[in-house]
Amino acid sequence: MAQKIRTRYAPSPTGRMHVGNLRTALYAYLIAKHEGGDYILRIEDTDRERFFEGALEIIYRTLEKTGLNYDEGPDKDGGVGPYVQSERVEAGIYMKYALQLVEKGEAYYCFCGKERLEQLHEAAEGSDVAKYDKHCLSLSKEEIEANLAAGKPFVIRQNIPTTGTTTFHDELYGDITVPNEDLDDMVLIKSDGYPTYNFANVIDDHLMGITHVVRGNEYISSSPKYTRLYAAFGWEEPKYIHCPLITGEDHKKLSKRSGHASYEDLVAQGFVDEAVVNYVALFGWNPEDNQEIMSLDDLVRKFDYMHINKSPAVFDIQKLRWMNGEYIKAMDEEKYLEKALPFVKNVVGDKLDAVKIADLMKTRIEVFPDIEPAIDFFAELPDYDVELFTHKKMKTDAAISREVLTEMLPGLQAIEKYDHDSLSAFVTDYVTKKGIKNGQALWPLRIAVSGKAMTPGGAYEIMEILGKDESLRRIGIALEKLG
Repeated sequence: MAQKIRTRYAPSPTGRMHVGNLRTALYAYLIAKHEGGDYILRIEDTDRERFFEGALEIIYRTLEKTGLNYDEGPDKDGGVGPYVQSERVEAGIYMKYALQLVEKGEAYYCFCGKERLEQLHEAAEGSDVAKYDKHCLSLSKEEIEANLAAGKPFVIRQNIPTTGTTTFHDELYGDITVPNEDLDDMVLIKSDGYPTYNFANVIDDHLMGITHVVRGNEYISSSPKYTRLYAAFGWEEPKYIHCPLITGEDHKKLSKRSGHASYEDLVAQGFVDEAVVNYVALFGWNPEDNQEIMSLDDLVRKFDYMHINKSPAVFDIQKLRWMNGEYIKAMDEEKYLEKALPFVKNVVGDKLDAVKIADLMKTRIEVFPDIEPAIDFFAELPDYDVELFTHKKMKTDAAISREVLTEMLPGLQAIEKYDHDSLSAFVTDYVTKKGIKNGQALWPLRIAVSGKAMTPGGAYEIMEILGKDESLRRIGIALEKLG
C-alpha cells in the first residue's frame, strides 16, 4: 500500500503573508489534496526577534479566506503535536535530537564568542563562503564539561566533513551534488536554546511524517545540510519541490515594497480571494489543458507538481486584474453587491439607487475600487468641455447637439415616468420622425447628463438613476454651454 502523502505549510509569524508564502501554502495543499493526503499547519516561531504581533491572526485568517483548510494544526491535534515550535522547544524536543548528534560526532558544542566570529567573518571577506573554522571541534571532553559547568554560552553546530561531496534530490531539478568543503557547520541550537529554522524543519518534518516539502528555490543551497542531518539520524528524506523565484515586471525579486507583494495588499486593492488563489497557482505552473480560470476544486483535480516550471515567475498585475474582472462577472448577485455597494455609497451616499449603479458596473470593472472614479458623475456633474459633443462616428458636433437637445427638451419634460422603456420609446420616435441615426440623439443626451465620454450604461440607464429633475437640470446646463 502506497504511503499516504503528508505536506505542511510552516510559516513564521513575522508579518503579512507574501504571495510567495501563499504559493507555498497553496502548492503544499494541492499536492496533498490531489492524492487524498493530509495538509498540516505548523507555526515556526523560533525567530523571536522577528516575531510580529498579530501575524498569527493573519496566517489563520488568510488560510480560512483562501479555502486552504488544514487537517492538522495548533487547533487540530493529529497526534504529532505540538504544532507550534516554541511549544516544542519547551518540550525539549530539539535539544534531545541535537544531543544525539553530539554523541554521534555529527554535531559539537561551540563556545566561540561574538568577537571571534566577527573576526572570522572579516577574515573571510572576499571569499565565496564565510565558514566557521571548526575551532571548538577540537575541544576535549574535560574542556567542554568545564565550560558547561561554568555556564558559558554555547551553540551546537553541525559537523560537516571537509572532504567528499553531498548529493540531494529535488523532484524538479533532479540530483544536485555539492562539495562538502563549500558547506558551513551551521548552527543547530542557538545560544538561547532555540533551534535554528534549518534544524527545527528537519526534526519536525520527520516526526510529523511529512512526505513532500514545498519551498522556494532559495533554499536549494541549504538542502545538502538537511540531507546530511537525515543521514546522520538514519531517517528517510521527504521529497523536495523547490519552486521558482517570483519577480516583478522588472524581473527583480518581488519586493515587499511593490504595493502588491502580500495577500493583504491585494485584498485591500479590491482583489477577490478566489482570483488571487487562481493567479498564485499559475506562478510557475500551468495545467496541461492551459485553462486559466480555475476554482480551488479545479486546481486540486488538475495539479501535478512535476509540471512546475523552473524559470522565474513574473507577477503581472494587469493579468491579475483581468482575471479578477472575470471572477467579478461570474459572482452571484448577493456576494457582488456585498462587495460593490460600499464603493458606490462612498460616492453617492443614499441619494440615488446604489443597487442600480452597482449593477451597471459589474461587467465593467476589474477591481472594486474601479467603481468610484467611474461613477463620480452621478454625485456631481463635472465641468466638461463642449468639445465632448463632437463625435465623428456618431456624426455629431456642437451645432447638431444643440439642435437635437433643444428639440427633444419639451418631450423629455413631458415624460412622467423616467425609466428605460419610456425614455427609449420617446427617443426612438424622435429619431424616426427626424430621419437621423440613434447615435445623433443619444450621444448628446449622454454627454449632457454625465459630462463624460465614457460611462457605465447609456443615456437611458443614467437618466433613470438620476431621475427626471436632475436629468432635465443637466440638459439645461448643456444647452447653456452650447450657447
